[in-house]
Amino acid sequence: MPQTNDLLAVLVDADNVSPSRIGAVLAEIAQYGTASVKRIYGDWTKSNLRSWKEPAADHVIQPIQQFDNTAGKNATDSALIIDAMDLLYTRRFQGFCIVSSDSDFTRLASRIREEGVTVYGFGERKTPEAFRNACDQFTYLDVLEESDTTDDEAPRTRVPGSKLRQDAKLVSSLRGAVETASDDDDGWARLGAVGQLMRKQHPDFDSRNWGYAKLSDLVKAVGLFALETTPTGIVVRNNGTAGKKR
Repeated sequence: MPQTNDLLAVLVDADNVSPSRIGAVLAEIAQYGTASVKRIYGDWTKSNLRSWKEPAADHVIQPIQQFDNTAGKNATDSALIIDAMDLLYTRRFQGFCIVSSDSDFTRLASRIREEGVTVYGFGERKTPEAFRNACDQFTYLDVLEESDTTDDEAPRTRVPGSKLRQDAKLVSSLRGAVETASDDDDGWARLGAVGQLMRKQHPDFDSRNWGYAKLSDLVKAVGLFALETTPTGIVVRNNGTAGKKR
């Protein structure tokens, strides 16, 4: 589990992230630890990155200049990868946050995890599955809320229960996680344990993907599970499973 005193390195690919999202990204990252290093990579001589000037300054993110020396080659990605490995070898960080939708960072994420360091990914829905699965946890940018966002993309609305029940992958994954996390034969599982299993199996799992702020709200909306509140927290059971809650 992440600790608020974990040191994190935040590396942002300026070409792949809207500056209007960075405040919400950093607010999310603050839940996982302290962003002691914040760097953003790009060719700052290009006009399309001018909109990053104020957000980078406001959030104290260090811009790293990387010229595109060869047409068709992304030198920015290479610079980010080299810096990430240099930071990894200092052994100072408990986690790396890679903010990009680029599949080029798939091997980087895998390599960092090989060292036992947690990788948090942030990107758009178009992010390739390989990169998402290479992270310990991947969060889509559109589920992050920020009051002053200027994006045209509207906030995600809640998917109704009838459609959730038609999502075979979601229902099957939740049922499997509940069964795996349940104690003995009683069928009841701690909701927190279910959430952890879902993240391990699907790094991009997040109840906000369906418009629900909490996992309990999503599970309740599906309508195929029993939920109970106990003195030690919320427990969940697949409907139809016999057993007395603990």
